[in-house]
Amino acid sequence: MKDEIKKEITELLSDKKAREAIDIIKALNYDKSLDSLVMETIQEMVNEYDLYMTKHGRYMNFSDSDASLDMYKGFFDATKGEYGFVRVNNLAEDIFIPGDYKGSAMQDDLVLVKITKGALNTKNCEGKIVKVLKRSNKSKVGEVVIKNHRCFIRLHTLKNKDLIPLKGDTKRLVAGDLITVKMMDDAYEALYLTRIGHKNDPGIDIECVLAEHDFETTFNDEVLKQLETIPTEVLESDLEGRRDLRDKEIFTIDGDDTKDIDDAISLERLSNGNYMLGVHIADVSYYVRENTPLDEEARKRGTSVYLADRVVPMLPHQLSNGICSLNPEVDRLALTCMMELDPKSNFVNYDIYPSVIRSRKQMTYNHVNEILEQGITPEGYEEFVPTLKLMQELASIVRKRKIRQGYIDFSVDEAKIVVDEEGNVLDIKRRSRGTGEKLIEDFMILANEAVATYISDCNLPGVYRVHGSVNEERLRKFLKVLEILGITVKDNLNNINQHTIQRIIKIIEEKRPEAFQVLSTYMLSCMAKAKYQTENIGHFALALRNYTHFTSPIRRYPDTTTHRLIHDYFFSKDGITEEKIRHYEQILDEICLTSSERERASIECEREVDKMKMAEYMENYIGSSFTGVISGLTSNGMFVLLDNLVEGMIRYDTFDERIEYDSEREIAVGSRTHRVFTLGTKIDVKVINASKITKQIDFEEKKVVLDEEREKEKIKKKY
Repeated sequence: MKDEIKKEITELLSDKKAREAIDIIKALNYDKSLDSLVMETIQEMVNEYDLYMTKHGRYMNFSDSDASLDMYKGFFDATKGEYGFVRVNNLAEDIFIPGDYKGSAMQDDLVLVKITKGALNTKNCEGKIVKVLKRSNKSKVGEVVIKNHRCFIRLHTLKNKDLIPLKGDTKRLVAGDLITVKMMDDAYEALYLTRIGHKNDPGIDIECVLAEHDFETTFNDEVLKQLETIPTEVLESDLEGRRDLRDKEIFTIDGDDTKDIDDAISLERLSNGNYMLGVHIADVSYYVRENTPLDEEARKRGTSVYLADRVVPMLPHQLSNGICSLNPEVDRLALTCMMELDPKSNFVNYDIYPSVIRSRKQMTYNHVNEILEQGITPEGYEEFVPTLKLMQELASIVRKRKIRQGYIDFSVDEAKIVVDEEGNVLDIKRRSRGTGEKLIEDFMILANEAVATYISDCNLPGVYRVHGSVNEERLRKFLKVLEILGITVKDNLNNINQHTIQRIIKIIEEKRPEAFQVLSTYMLSCMAKAKYQTENIGHFALALRNYTHFTSPIRRYPDTTTHRLIHDYFFSKDGITEEKIRHYEQILDEICLTSSERERASIECEREVDKMKMAEYMENYIGSSFTGVISGLTSNGMFVLLDNLVEGMIRYDTFDERIEYDSEREIAVGSRTHRVFTLGTKIDVKVINASKITKQIDFEEKKVVLDEEREKEKIKKKY
């Protein structure tokens, strides 16, 4: 109720007029019994700096008050060093917080920050934490330290000298134990929650990263008990109301090591020349019923997490790899989206319904790419080659149409970290998308669009995957960077659309192919972040008016929710009712918010593990030389991206001359040689340090040529 009141008060005061409490209460027009709750909410909003109380006792939104000048609310991001950052909603650039200015702020605390230097939303913006508004309720991870027979914790997100007293039952803890704690609100103390393991245990590094992002690696007893009631194979009673597609040529295409198979596909050419594309998705919601222990756990997790050496699933393996996974040659329940497309891949018609399928084959991207790119047919694929080539034909038409509509493809490669059974890094490779990967992506986007349109056209509550437009200020800065690199974009920036972004990407690819990965990534950062919400604002990057997530219910909770909506709206006995609509209106906003938060946590977790494993890998190459390109510039040094997508930093103080950094133009210049370093500049480096613990890699510029020149100079002077 309080959240609803806060929202209405914020909207009421959006006209920037200060109002007395009694006027706010009258305007809200609640029942008088709620007056005390409204007053309590107003005071809470003042304490949280959402409202500002004037000296005359009136209230206005804090952001509209004089007191808010250069002060912003945001969440604190700690670092391994003494400094940190504050991320503010809707700002592309975080605010840098020097060590002396962070106060008692800790990771993910809600803080009030005052700007002390530079302009907001620029890389040189600095600030000071004025107040910790709310401690994060997330558990934190650290190492137990015993000092004077007392237990302390050294948090991973704080500098090493900070020891925090531990409360709780700590009798069995020993020095070196890694544990989770909750920070106390009223004191600089930590409450002991759980023991993860000892710092010398194998695999403990990733366990800690998962714990820091609140991802559980086991399932509770209630979930395990419910699992006992779920069958391991499809029963005859499960087929009621389903279309039987077991006689259709349906198969799956996934990675070599995929075990949780969400999606299967089928394709036929109709007599009228159209295509009939079937996307068949595991019917997870049939087994994961709303408000059961399984559902509550899946909602809390939000997503599966895919790490270098393991998968932390949203659902137990009995479901994710078993009865829900579309394994070959077994009956499986699905939700089918059958789409008729004309020769230009436009929708003619589509139908969505519960089905039962039997996948003919579990294909891999590598083998499919051999067929479609090299004309090589692996054993066991012979009978499917005609269908695969027809799919390639359709996917090519779909992609061309999407690009004409404005679909933006950044084509950024990802790193694949190869590990052995014990989690040790064997190699790091670039992972690029082949024809098979793009084909599946195109078909899944079509199904997601069809389902979103289906729900939207019925004007029913739904979960949408939305993506806002471009941050114009950041884009203009990026274009200035491109000008320094000799790339001029002549588009009218007063009307930025998808085609503008497409042209910029194409120009970069043509003129600076060696820097495309870096510049494309920078370009991506100019875009808004995709998220889940109930208000359908469309998807900018896909150039679609309607879009949702429907195709991965084993690993994403929003997809499971979308399946549940389809069942409940269109295939339940009572159909669409007012009670049902009210129910989803009440719960979907919270589901969208939680799902977006857990998605971000998953991405951060995966990135952190990747950085750790990359540093671990480079520990074996200290002293070795590599070639890379400059991927970022800061006031302290420049980041360099190697061909295998490992990134490290060259600090300016390792150069033989003073390096001056120009934050406005994103360049660094040597004071003596006048060498100019820009994004995408090719550079030879030597690894001088790498640490799995700090997740950092340090380079210095390779000085072979310079050293040879010095030797020649010495010889000249000698003789």
